[in-house]
Amino acid sequence: MSNLGFLEKLLDGAEVEWRPLKSILVRTKGTKITAGQMKTLHREGAPLKIFAGGKTVAFVNYDDIPEKDINREPSIIVKSRGVIAFEYYEQAFSHKNEMWSYHSQDAHINIKFIFHFLKLNEPYFQAIGGKMQMPQISTPVTDKFLVPIPCPEEPEKSLAIQGEVVRILDSLTELTVELTAELELRKKQYNHYRDQLLTFEEGEVEWKALGDIATLRRGRVMSKGYLRENEGEYPVYSSQTANYGMIGQIETYDFDGEYVSWTTDGANAGTVFYRHGRFSITNVCGVIVSNETVPLNLKFLFYWLSIAAKPHVTSGMGNPKLMSHQVARIPVPIPYAEDAERSLAEQARIVEILDTFDTLTTSLSEGLPREFELRQKQYEYYRDLLLSFPKPAEAVEA
Repeated sequence: MSNLGFLEKLLDGAEVEWRPLKSILVRTKGTKITAGQMKTLHREGAPLKIFAGGKTVAFVNYDDIPEKDINREPSIIVKSRGVIAFEYYEQAFSHKNEMWSYHSQDAHINIKFIFHFLKLNEPYFQAIGGKMQMPQISTPVTDKFLVPIPCPEEPEKSLAIQGEVVRILDSLTELTVELTAELELRKKQYNHYRDQLLTFEEGEVEWKALGDIATLRRGRVMSKGYLRENEGEYPVYSSQTANYGMIGQIETYDFDGEYVSWTTDGANAGTVFYRHGRFSITNVCGVIVSNETVPLNLKFLFYWLSIAAKPHVTSGMGNPKLMSHQVARIPVPIPYAEDAERSLAEQARIVEILDTFDTLTTSLSEGLPREFELRQKQYEYYRDLLLSFPKPAEAVEA
């Protein structure tokens, strides 16, 4: 069934009118509050949610901000700087004053319908914001954006059509929400068992400084131009966490084998990865390989450093760092250090258990993350299908 055919059935001959967002919704300002104040005022269980950029939020009491800045209407919150996105919220809230929100005072406009349409068009707003040095958009960009209103001459029918679109998309969203909650629970279970398995009683293990049992190497400077000019099949990893840190592929490699890598600089300093095969790293990363002085399973070392590396990160001059000399001092537990076979067997046992949990919580080919990805694609498919209203050639953003 084509998109148009599906929509024709939904509209049942009704016209669609495209209107600027500002003509159908009310724009609301936020409150003057700093990131520091949000941290100070935050109270777990407080009733009022304060939104900032990205995923940053705080929960505060009603008397912590001016009453005029509190919004109690179901609203679309516009995250306008950094990560540009839309969020729907129904409880009492406010947000930082560089952001804004919209709500409806028209009983025949379903605010959730408008929200789903804006989510569909997030890439449009992100592309506009991406032209700035710091990604951001201004209020006219959203105010003038055209949204479809089905059957405007028959308000009750219009509301019914909007409601049916929302009903379908909300049902798909609810499945994703349930999977997200389940995934968070699995991650907590994983962290619990990881910490239990990697907590040792006095005398159970021999503690060795990492620099005494492993060799540490740093990466090299690779510019974007270098990556473009030397494009090939071998991955290059850097300090980002998306895509496991891969920023490109080149025709040569610096490392071949099994390693643990860590990020040395920036916000992700102290993040560790298990690497194997042929690859390269940039100068804001390092790699670790066993020097075979003690029995050491590198996957075991990876799991250990995933909890032990971050506490060694320093933040001098505002730039977090975990340099080679700091990594070399990290103590590593070696079970049954005097019996190599028994030691490696115990390390392998711990790795096998943690690998199973890791698959369930992080694998994009198996477990819940794969199911989550499929549900998200299903939602996006039906959102596109339900919200691809025919747009007249003369309808342009005002």
